[in-house]
Amino acid sequence: MIKKFLLGAALAALSPAIAAAQVHYFPDGRPWKNQARKGPDAEVQGWLYNLGITGIRVKLVEEEPTHLVVGHVFKDSPADGKIRVGDHIVGARGLDFETPHRNGYGMKVFGPQGPIEDFADALDRALKSKQHVLKLKVQRDGKRKPVELKLSKKIDAYAKSFPFECDRTEEVLEGLYEVLVENQQQNGSFGDQVLNTFAPLALLSSGERKYRKAVERNVRFHAQNTSRQDTSGLVNWKYMAAAIVMSEWYLETGDRWVIEELQEVYDFLCTTQYLDLSQVNERVRESHPDAYPKNASQQHGGWGHNPGFEGYGPIAMITGQGALAFSMMEKCGIEVDETRHRAAYDFLSRGTGSNGYVWYGDSVAGDQNWADMGRTGASSIAHLMSPFREHKKLAKKHIAIMAEQPDSFPDTHASPLMGMGYGALGTFGDQKAFKSLMASNRWWFLLSECTDGTFSYQPNRDSNGYGNSSRLLATATTAFILSLPQENLVMTGKRPR
Repeated sequence: MIKKFLLGAALAALSPAIAAAQVHYFPDGRPWKNQARKGPDAEVQGWLYNLGITGIRVKLVEEEPTHLVVGHVFKDSPADGKIRVGDHIVGARGLDFETPHRNGYGMKVFGPQGPIEDFADALDRALKSKQHVLKLKVQRDGKRKPVELKLSKKIDAYAKSFPFECDRTEEVLEGLYEVLVENQQQNGSFGDQVLNTFAPLALLSSGERKYRKAVERNVRFHAQNTSRQDTSGLVNWKYMAAAIVMSEWYLETGDRWVIEELQEVYDFLCTTQYLDLSQVNERVRESHPDAYPKNASQQHGGWGHNPGFEGYGPIAMITGQGALAFSMMEKCGIEVDETRHRAAYDFLSRGTGSNGYVWYGDSVAGDQNWADMGRTGASSIAHLMSPFREHKKLAKKHIAIMAEQPDSFPDTHASPLMGMGYGALGTFGDQKAFKSLMASNRWWFLLSECTDGTFSYQPNRDSNGYGNSSRLLATATTAFILSLPQENLVMTGKRPR
């Protein structure tokens, strides 16, 4: 369970042109019926949009596309006693919501445009006002009435330069770091592989020595849970996280014991990278007849969920992390086989369209098509950190498409929060592009903030991790993203020790 940390903040003045993704919904009740199994969101009846520090959770409905239908109100929040479950929020700032939501997944429907965007704009304006009052229009029992929510005057607006040179961002980060430390497990883990990537990297990125012990505990957790042989399921994700986190720790501290552990991880990743048709599991020919490679060049150099070629084989998201892991370990002094390393980059190149967007595997979706950008972000940071100078050119194309089409930033395939983390990291190589990405998606950070200072996992195409970590996962990813401007990681430009 997330331990309460009183912080409460709203993130950033909203840009006039806001864009980001929403979630598509289905007649059977998905995603609204999805339930968090533990933590403060376990009491919420479904996976609903969090409306920032107001304490309100809502869903979108097809019948009333300009309404926000209230599904939960947190006790002792600004909305407690004023907003009820079943209310329809139909306007703000004295104005009705007029733009219908375009809820869905895909190039034509990405975006918070509609009541989500309008609410975020009203909340931001309220936080910048002296009164700190959010004025809403509510429809209840067929009648409309005005409702005013008093917001804490301790919560200041964020600088226009958010998240750069922003005092309020620094306050929020300090709170998020404390939440992460308080929720670290006894064995040093923070939870799943996404948490065990972004939580320690966020704490290390803080530059604060008081968080070093927590980071080292996580590094030792990675070391103790990796070896040259491992038969656990979906195993490659664990080893990518271990390689990247342990490498950053070594490059920061120079702790010699880490080298042996990194060598074990490198040796394991060499056994799980797909390079030869002989690695195709015979069962795959029956279970996935259209997925397995028919010649030696298909899917060559990539990693999938599991060793070699199992299931539907190598994918771009984890192959980007593999290429990055090899680059980071090489910076630590591990001797990385150049043929293997280049094969990983070749896989990513084959999966990149002429517009810079990375598709699911090693083929393109279409030269002008794009969707979720997590894979593109992972490929971008891999190319930025590459020891091969010619590969850095592709990173520029990746960054360009992510900045030009920021709409799907918070809505990516499989693990949306992993996609957000790598999308932000991959864009950070160009600070102008990163600022554009953040400006376009400020609505997400503003509305994801909860009354206790944690962040909420907003409804999405996929819900990976939501049931177990509806708050901690979003909190760790947010802390990581907002920490990037501090440039305290080698991946963000810091010189190795």
